[in-house]
Amino acid sequence: MATETIPWDSAANLRNSEEIAAYIDAVLEENDPALLTHALGVVARARGMSELAREIGLGRESLYKSLSSDGNPSFSTVCKVLGVLGVKLHATPSDIRQG
Repeated sequence: MATETIPWDSAANLRNSEEIAAYIDAVLEENDPALLTHALGVVARARGMSELAREIGLGRESLYKSLSSDGNPSFSTVCKVLGVLGVKLHATPSDIRQG
């Protein structure tokens, strides 16, 4: 008998600012811009794409396209999305030393 599986939707498990911040923080640890774009799209779906777009002053279609797998959001858009979500970026020294 085959094992039945169901698709996992991360957006369904992001219920508040603390969970969203923890999710984004984990994604930032990967240092992958495409993964961050994907994660912001997941968070936008969790929060409501239309509401989020309205709060940051973009059209829903523009925000959706920007946060899609083919999207390349500007840093300004990323900052606006994070700001509306109540999430701040923080810099910490990496373990890699440049000399």
